[in-house]
Amino acid sequence: MSTTSGNDEVDWRPKAIIFDLLTALIDSWSLWDASTPSATSTDGEHWRERYLKLTFSAGAYVPYEDLVRESARDVGLPSSASEALLRSWRDLQAWPETGQVLRALRGRGYKLGVVTNCSKELGHIAARGVEKRASEESEEDFAFDAVVTAEESGFYKPVKSAYEAILCMMGLEPGDALFVAGSAGDVQGATDAGMKVVWHNRIGLAKVGEAVAKREGKTLDDTLKNFL
Repeated sequence: MSTTSGNDEVDWRPKAIIFDLLTALIDSWSLWDASTPSATSTDGEHWRERYLKLTFSAGAYVPYEDLVRESARDVGLPSSASEALLRSWRDLQAWPETGQVLRALRGRGYKLGVVTNCSKELGHIAARGVEKRASEESEEDFAFDAVVTAEESGFYKPVKSAYEAILCMMGLEPGDALFVAGSAGDVQGATDAGMKVVWHNRIGLAKVGEAVAKREGKTLDDTLKNFL
């Protein structure tokens, strides 16, 4: 089920669409689940929720892998869980509709970027996996116009500087961009950075902050239906 705020602003067209990576474009939840000893969503979601709290409250960059390990310890998981996750990072899979949506947006002329709470190495591995998925069943290879990780910007979202880094790299003003949030904290963070925001809330995360997304959807294509 999708929800829309009072003003759809359907006539507004951004110059660029910027995505959260690990939740908006990728089903990273399944890898978190599979990395726990029980391989269940019960343990995986508990761990992932703690991880999101740590990353979204970290502020200035600290090693991403340390936060992954700390969040596992905090919820009582053995070190083998975080090591399994990091070892299996290349197994991350995009949501089923991600490739088609990205190709359609590129076909409509949007610049496409990613800003992610991740290390440089792991963030770019994950982004390349999405690019590979978007290149399938297409005559042309797909590549994002820009990818910025927390390590590269020096800050974790929702610090304003994290969003400003991708805008600067793409030569954009905040009002030129639509941000596609995956995690609840991104709705407030990207709004505070001056961007319009839609929320791909596939998991059904609880709202954080006072900001309201222009549209909230359970799939990526529904979330972006006004721009496809």
